[in-house]
Amino acid sequence: MERCLLQQNMDRFIGQPIGNEVFDTFSRLMFTKHFDKKMLLAEAGKQCNYVYFVEKGACVSYAVNDKGDKNVIQFALEGNWISDLYSFFSGKPGIYTIEALEPMEVLMLNRERFDEACNQHLIERFFRKLMQNAYVDLKYRFVKSNSEEASVCYEVFTKENPQLVQRVPQYLIASYLGIKPQSLSRIRKSPQLK
Repeated sequence: MERCLLQQNMDRFIGQPIGNEVFDTFSRLMFTKHFDKKMLLAEAGKQCNYVYFVEKGACVSYAVNDKGDKNVIQFALEGNWISDLYSFFSGKPGIYTIEALEPMEVLMLNRERFDEACNQHLIERFFRKLMQNAYVDLKYRFVKSNSEEASVCYEVFTKENPQLVQRVPQYLIASYLGIKPQSLSRIRKSPQLK
């Protein structure tokens, strides 16, 4: 029997198949919600009460600077988790906005149920590994974006994220990579990338 997307995600992070009983107990703590394109899953300045698992669609997490520019923090497609963890764990107003880039279907888990889920050893281990990997990826991205040429960063991004390149507006990719949209346009036209 084929395992659902959430089970596959959990199996991958835990490093072994999660048992059906543990999975069923965990999945009952979540609920499904649909978001239309451009709807906000979370908004800066308001408390973020959920972590989201993307079953269908795509979204982006960003902060807006004083000039009104979006500084992209994360993209999430099917099979990925997203939240404003600062707000989720601290209970303080959010610092990021999460916006649907496409119609979406997500599984949502609130803080109380998150804590309840983490009482199960395997689920706690899953979330620890998930957050550990996210932290490592963020640090790696920060170092690379500040030490590599923009063209190298874009080339690596396109190889590692071919679906994002097809589904996400280029100006958001430019923001994620820390470059101007005009620079990304020049890079994309470069004969080395053809």
